Amino acid sequence: MTAVEASEAGYEIEKLLALHPKGFDLSLDRITRLLAALGNPQDRLPPIIHVAGTNGKGSVTAFSRALLEAAGLSVHVHTSPHLVNWHERYRLGVKGGKGKLVSDPVLADAVRRVAEANGGEKITVFEILTAVTFVLFAEHPADVAIIEVGLGGRFDATNVISNPAVSVIMPISLDHQAYLGDRVELIAAEKAGIMKRGCPVVIGQQEEEGVRDVLTSTAERLGCPMSVYGQDFLAHEEFGRLVYQDERGLCDLPLPKLPGRHQYANAAAAIRAVRAAGFDVPDAAIERGVTGVEWPGRLQRLGGGKLGHYGPQDAEIWVDGGHNPGAGQVIAEAMANFEERESRPLFLIIGMINTKDPLGYFRAFLDLAEQVFTVPIRASDAGLDPVALAQDAASVGFEASAVSSVAEALTMIANLVDEDPTPPRILIGGSLYLVGDVLADNGTPPK
Repeated sequence: MTAVEASEAGYEIEKLLALHPKGFDLSLDRITRLLAALGNPQDRLPPIIHVAGTNGKGSVTAFSRALLEAAGLSVHVHTSPHLVNWHERYRLGVKGGKGKLVSDPVLADAVRRVAEANGGEKITVFEILTAVTFVLFAEHPADVAIIEVGLGGRFDATNVISNPAVSVIMPISLDHQAYLGDRVELIAAEKAGIMKRGCPVVIGQQEEEGVRDVLTSTAERLGCPMSVYGQDFLAHEEFGRLVYQDERGLCDLPLPKLPGRHQYANAAAAIRAVRAAGFDVPDAAIERGVTGVEWPGRLQRLGGGKLGHYGPQDAEIWVDGGHNPGAGQVIAEAMANFEERESRPLFLIIGMINTKDPLGYFRAFLDLAEQVFTVPIRASDAGLDPVALAQDAASVGFEASAVSSVAEALTMIANLVDEDPTPPRILIGGSLYLVGDVLADNGTPPK
């Protein structure tokens, strides 16, 4: 999204971006052709946990990785998009330890080889980068690979996986309607496309009964052993602890490191997914996993860095890349929970791209946030004009101002609360692109 330093791999990918169309062109024909030219590396991977969903797929990926690594397993992880550097998409497993982002020379070499195998044929850059995932993961041994879907499921470039250890489908809501459909049931049908006949399926918490019906009926039709949140497994907070339950019994755990009550269901889905994939992770490793999990840019508190100097003294500054109404609701709930523990005025600094629903996102924060500041997004040419975005916030009922940067917004908030003895809480969000800009500017990119 935005590079903090020049890299050989970044240079190779930028060359591809100049040659091939940006965006999505959902089909499996091109990626299938390219992978065949590469010797079908996707068929030489360790057991795969394949993750789809509108919200929560990144969190369940992070939890699954943490649980497996806590049990001493080496875990490859593919996620998208990245926040600051392309390398974030490819984490290579390390036996007995935490995986590490792919090195620049290794990524650059893989990109060059995949581009050469493509031979200049029509393809999207995401498809090339997905082929790079399979090449890297096939060439570096590991115990398990976690692969996150990019967009949708049925025609996503990752969906050439023929025999996943488990398919996981997290909460589904409206997003990417131009590609996936304008009803949640249609979107659910697209995401259900990652299910493979006879392979285990884990269905995370779903708010819409119609979504659950689509997912469960698809799993039944394909003969997939199925685990459904709230039916076959669940989690809840009790006396400041996380209680997980499935047919094996109860597991009494500390609360997850990732903040927000929505993470209880995400942690539960990860525990169930790891078990359904055939990995017997001991309770002690589960405990280490939920307390050690890391997921940059998702309700991440900025603890230092350059940007904090612009804001009010002792302010809590959080960043979160959630960008649709469903994400807005869970983030707002998390902010409300923070408010219950420690009351602080909340300010929003928001940037969004033009494929999202700003009104639905802003409505989630009504009666919670004091004021909204809207900012441009450097890392995307699809960013909404801050003036138009401020008008959207105002139409929902907020006092809203368009400003030129996050730094300016932080400075204005500092001036507003100068006489207030209670330091504010500030949420910067609305787009992963904006979060990438912020982490780069702050000097704290993911590692």
